[in-house]
Amino acid sequence: MSSLDLESISEATSGAIGSLVSTTLLYPLDTCKTRYQAEVAAHGRRKYRNLSDVLWEAISNRQVLSLYQGLGTKNLQSFIAQFVYFYGYSYFKRLYLEKSGAKKIGTKANLLLAAAAGACTAIATQPLDTAASRMQTTAFGKSKGLWKTLTEGSWSDAFDGLGISLLLTSNPAIQYTVFDQLKQRLLREKLDKRDKGSSPEALSAFSAFVVGAVSKSVATFLTYPAIRCKVMIQAADPDDDEDGASKPRPKTRKTLPAVFFAIWKSEGIPGFFKGLQAQILKTVLSSALLLMIKEKITKTTWVLILAIRKYLLSTRGRLKSA
Repeated sequence: MSSLDLESISEATSGAIGSLVSTTLLYPLDTCKTRYQAEVAAHGRRKYRNLSDVLWEAISNRQVLSLYQGLGTKNLQSFIAQFVYFYGYSYFKRLYLEKSGAKKIGTKANLLLAAAAGACTAIATQPLDTAASRMQTTAFGKSKGLWKTLTEGSWSDAFDGLGISLLLTSNPAIQYTVFDQLKQRLLREKLDKRDKGSSPEALSAFSAFVVGAVSKSVATFLTYPAIRCKVMIQAADPDDDEDGASKPRPKTRKTLPAVFFAIWKSEGIPGFFKGLQAQILKTVLSSALLLMIKEKITKTTWVLILAIRKYLLSTRGRLKSA
């Protein structure tokens, strides 16, 4: 296994672990945010006027634990997504440097590499992403399991929102480009002194948190209208909130133009930014925690991977000599 693969796997593993922890800690906030974003005002009437209304609904109905519905699916999706993304991003960066002979990656190239890694991630995890959103927006206490949620409609339904997910690859592309550029400035002297094959330099926990928060805020603001449209496309149909004994109705196919028009007609331009504060709060905290954890465990992960590699090589040598 090459040093290129080792460092890519180290980046991917530490990023996936960081994602798992941050997703679990912030999941109730994520559920409230998703339900709030999915609602479109009808005739000027809203069920949720504020993000806190979602929380009070769960409390008043004694369904607080339902704020965690879909957590397993979300964690699975988040872990796979971050592993694929960080592996692809790290791999593409190193491949680019090897092929181009450049000493560092420019902003444009960084955006393209991050977008390519994001596209791979979106395709690989879209069914899980769609299922998690449906679970979160189903009536409290009535969420179904992963398999039942995925098999309710046609296989293509599991990929609802894939087009806009590919469009939203610009979000992590912007985020990690900003993060990497800020990180390189903070660690310029250390990176220049870094020995080949040594473990990657890491930011302090506080610096990683701040840089992660700034980078995600920029990305979220620039892409938020598409984010809200995506949530609405993937949300459970209103019929799913009715009593399970009622006769199920055919599911309506949601498209980007239809969702865009619905927001425009019911809420106007401000509707495209409904829930922006909640989105920034959740995603900034999540991404900052993810990157902070990733930065702090990267060296440990690197050492463990090297130890495993050394063990496997020594074991192979003993088997050949036997």
